[in-house]
Amino acid sequence: MKNPLIKVLSIPSFFFLLVSEFFSQFAMNLLNFILLIVVFTLSKSNLAVAGVVLSFTLPSIIFGIIAGAIVDKANKKNVLVATNALRALAVFPLFFFAHQLVLIYLLSFIVSFITQFFLPAEAPIIPHLVPKKLLLAANALFSMGIFGSVIVAYAFSGPILLIVGKTNVFILITALFAISAVFAVLIRKYNVPVRKNENRNINMRAEIKDSFRLMLRTDKIYHSLFLLTLLQTLILVIAVVGPGYATNILHIQVEKFPILFVTPAVLGMAVGAAIIGNFFNKKSKTTLAKIGLLLTGIVVLFFPYGYIVTSREFIKSINNHLPIIFHVTDVHIMVILAIIIGFGFSLIFVPSNTILQEETTDEQRGKIYGALNALVGAVSFIPVLGVGFLADMLGVSRVITGVGITLIAISLLRFFKYK
Repeated sequence: MKNPLIKVLSIPSFFFLLVSEFFSQFAMNLLNFILLIVVFTLSKSNLAVAGVVLSFTLPSIIFGIIAGAIVDKANKKNVLVATNALRALAVFPLFFFAHQLVLIYLLSFIVSFITQFFLPAEAPIIPHLVPKKLLLAANALFSMGIFGSVIVAYAFSGPILLIVGKTNVFILITALFAISAVFAVLIRKYNVPVRKNENRNINMRAEIKDSFRLMLRTDKIYHSLFLLTLLQTLILVIAVVGPGYATNILHIQVEKFPILFVTPAVLGMAVGAAIIGNFFNKKSKTTLAKIGLLLTGIVVLFFPYGYIVTSREFIKSINNHLPIIFHVTDVHIMVILAIIIGFGFSLIFVPSNTILQEETTDEQRGKIYGALNALVGAVSFIPVLGVGFLADMLGVSRVITGVGITLIAISLLRFFKYK
């Protein structure tokens, strides 16, 4: 029997979507990381870094559902082409204003505004390109494409910064968005129902009301949105405390953090996605997501305490017999935990996205993903600002511990209350 992942890859339009997604996500992740580094270098403040995160989350609060409703009425392929081209144009001015904090926030906001129209078109186009029975495998590959682009972006961000500098890098990011637009042009949709005399007018109040009705009255959609919102909020929180975690706990340069933390985490995500796509097709998607959340909470809880392992006598004894380059350190413990947390992320991301696509129609899907973006922005607003402030006041270690305990409590509640 042909492997489900190979079946999906053999569909040309889906393959072009993956390539377009890779370049787009590569560009976006590279941009986010570069901006975090630039702002942290300029300000030396976790709170200022939180400002960057908020600059690309606020548009989702304001425009998320509206953008989703508009995309539902539009050709999603054309939306992908246009948004990638517009983001290329929006990033280019950063070449001139990379040292001005206010303009960094402003241009980051603009790029995020455009992205609000990109996101409700990206994942929701998948059901048009693949048969329903291959949706889980397609989402596994889709998530692997996202995670793979994150690996490339963060693993090469340091060398790219060293080679081209903190201003020329924005020319590269502009080119990456442009390449993504070209591959989006090659997508050919099929399996799209023909809707004659469709009303293209948008009643925004009715669209928003319909979105909330779907979210609140359909259990599977509600729980999937909750988990995806929680996961993306956690990623934003990690982005805020990451520079402080690198310097204050691991005692490494901020520029080294992506390759040492993000790369193994994304590898764990990619491995998890591949396993789900190949072997977990018939497993309960909700159960997989619950396990992923619990695993993620446990790992986050242990992140600040790698020294407990490295301070053990047997570890010290091992280190005494090894060259210093092979000594077991806090960084090595962090790398192992990062791989595990990446696996946990995939258990949440892939099944939850698949449920959203299975439980919504083409007229609803864009709004639901737009609502997801809005929820992430709204829910993460206070936590992102809060962890930035608390990390400066109480220390990164205590903040990460608190986040881990919170995730474990939520996961246990979901296990026992929502069966």
